[in-house]
Amino acid sequence: MTDSTIVDLLTRSNTLGSDPRNTNYAGGNTSATGTRTDPVTGEPVELLWVKGSGGDLGTLTEEGLAVLRLDRLRALVDVYPGEEREDEMVAAFDHCRFGGDGAAPSIDTAMHGLVRAAHVDHLHPDSGIALATAADGEELTRACFGDRVLWVPWRRPGFQLGLDIARIAQENPDAIGVVLGGHGITAWGATSAECQANSLEIIRTAERFIADRGRPEPFGPVVKGREPLEPGPRRARAAELAPLVRGLASTDHPQVGHFTDSEEVLDFLARAEHPRLAALGTSCPDHFLRTKVRPMVLDLPADAPIEDAAARLRELHREYRAEYRAYYERHADADSPAMRGADPAIVLVPGVGMFSFGKDARTARVAGEFYVNAINVMRGAEALSSYRPIEESEKFRIEYWALEEAKLARLPAPRPLAARVALVTGAASGIGRAIARRLAAEGACVVVADLDADRAAETAAELGSADTAVGVACDVSDAAAVAAAFDAAALAFGGVDLVVNNAGLSVSKPLLETTERDWDLQHDVMAKGSFLVSREAARVMTEQGMGGDIVYIASKNAVFAGPNNVAYSAAKADQAHQVRLLAAELGEHGIRVNGVNPDGVVRGSGIFAGGWGAQRAKVYGVSEEDLGAFYAKRTLLGREVLPEHVANAVYALTCGELSHTTGLHVPVDSGVAAAFLR
Repeated sequence: MTDSTIVDLLTRSNTLGSDPRNTNYAGGNTSATGTRTDPVTGEPVELLWVKGSGGDLGTLTEEGLAVLRLDRLRALVDVYPGEEREDEMVAAFDHCRFGGDGAAPSIDTAMHGLVRAAHVDHLHPDSGIALATAADGEELTRACFGDRVLWVPWRRPGFQLGLDIARIAQENPDAIGVVLGGHGITAWGATSAECQANSLEIIRTAERFIADRGRPEPFGPVVKGREPLEPGPRRARAAELAPLVRGLASTDHPQVGHFTDSEEVLDFLARAEHPRLAALGTSCPDHFLRTKVRPMVLDLPADAPIEDAAARLRELHREYRAEYRAYYERHADADSPAMRGADPAIVLVPGVGMFSFGKDARTARVAGEFYVNAINVMRGAEALSSYRPIEESEKFRIEYWALEEAKLARLPAPRPLAARVALVTGAASGIGRAIARRLAAEGACVVVADLDADRAAETAAELGSADTAVGVACDVSDAAAVAAAFDAAALAFGGVDLVVNNAGLSVSKPLLETTERDWDLQHDVMAKGSFLVSREAARVMTEQGMGGDIVYIASKNAVFAGPNNVAYSAAKADQAHQVRLLAAELGEHGIRVNGVNPDGVVRGSGIFAGGWGAQRAKVYGVSEEDLGAFYAKRTLLGREVLPEHVANAVYALTCGELSHTTGLHVPVDSGVAAAFLR
């Protein structure tokens, strides 16, 4: 049973971590000490519980805590080999762990164990980092706090920093914490409540100090031509630029994108000083590990012609890659890890907003959140003094730290569709829903497009958070609605890599009873709709330059002539030939086009539930309840086909195992000899 020490620690951690004014996502750590009985000796032993490596304070649970013996941790002081062998101390923490469970200790463990306080918080608040990155941060800290909060000059996180903080705490018994130059804050207390109160006192006092003492317009005046566009045109421009920018940011590794046009971002980009400040880069290690050493910034007016903006972005990207390689080569030595990639993680477009990138949607979103933190830090530092981040060489030491490389190596292998963005039409029910589920389960970000906006949103919510899926309304027979769905995908995830033309319906009637409206409706949705969706997909994919997949959910009826089904089967035949035509046309862009031909998908099918099942049952002279079994009996395998089986085929075509296949139709019909492809 969890005891009060751990409960109090987790409550404090979640409270502090849930407010972005206090710390950023996955940033900072908290700890508590207490006494337990050693199960081996039966003697009391003092323990330290501290947030483990890679955890997030706002969502921290007991499983995310590292548990160490304090006596062994503090005994490391006697064997510490010095700052030049700092990295060895992280491995030494493993020899201090208590029991076999718990998270891996982080690099910050030393500051928690060496400070002689029962409870310690290390946080990355914007207000605290503003003081920490100001040119005269030490003097400002003294003016803000007096002797209640002390200054610690910049030092890379590690054992020596823990020793520095512990010494200051011991020499200043009335102090409640410190500001860490270039980095953040650390606070302590005798109880969990006191520690939390001290952390909040430091953060809120710094906020008031900046508000009271800071000069107006710390980023300078607004520059004509950089003012934010109106919301509608702004987001339209962002959607238009997103695929290009994502493609540039994915030159070395495929990336998912995220767009932010918050007030903080737009105001920063409208001001005169933003080019200078952006070039200085971020300072807090948690910031630049996610945003890279500096962003890429478009230097054109917000209303510049889109062609000019695109051309300039390509030019700036070439320059950024050359500058990043030069940065790496300036500081790398024989022991440095290989360069991980030279593309920007943050791209800033004045008047429009910020594009951020990462290996998945959450990483991309969090990178953007960290750059907003950095903007707030720069605003505070410039309001009080001038912004002065840590030296570039220090940033490199952390970005290409062996410990950071080891942390990356411990990450699980990405899922097969990681960093891919899928748009599935008709995805709120039946086959489309099963496809959306399978693609999300394999790591894709999914845009659930459906005529029914509410059901699309519900299905997206079932798949996960907005980092996994978003729902959009889309009438595939309406070109404007299709374009809007792709714009939504661009704003949510940066673009689209995988499109499934699944939207469909059917009206089963004999030829003489088939009306013109029956014909037009089915051709509008399936033949025309697939054309419109594929055309927009091709536009986005060619702009990205990352290749892609277009999959058509056609039908056995595309090649099999059955009775009382002329409109539906003709529309499906149209779709089937679109596969071949587009495969021939789009191959030069690395876009593969394939099809799936299902049959007899009765259970879970939206089409069958909408009346098609009753109509087909009548044609074949069976009850609607027995239709699935009827279809199964007439197949070679004698098995019923479910929506999940169609989803399996889509995954097989797009997971990378069939990378050299295009123009193929895969039957998912349990074997209908009359529909064999010839």
